Amino acid sequence: QVQLVESGGGRVQPGGSLRLSCAASGFTFASYNIGWYRQAPGEEPEGVSCIDPNDENTIYSDSVKGRFTVSRDNALNMLYLQMNNLKPEDTGVYYCAMDCSPKQSDWGQGTQVTVFS
Repeated sequence: QVQLVESGGGRVQPGGSLRLSCAASGFTFASYNIGWYRQAPGEEPEGVSCIDPNDENTIYSDSVKGRFTVSRDNALNMLYLQMNNLKPEDTGVYYCAMDCSPKQSDWGQGTQVTVFS
């Protein structure tokens, strides 16, 4: 079955960096778009980024453009999100999403990112 396992979250001060990872299994990873969503406490989920199967096209939300970089390693079935210049508003649970789907049933269990002053 499809399994997505996120890791790499943590607590960091504003201006800091984190690198999130998502280990995928149970499907042909190299054939699918894959991306990241996040959800802050009390907020609706927000699409953060999406990358196509061949790493040729990427999409970012306006709120993270220029600070976050999505990448993938199809040989390892891994997805990454390099997050730089983190801001308090980046706080939330970050989810890996198969096919960049907005359905939470297509997400992993999430990893917590907290940016605190």
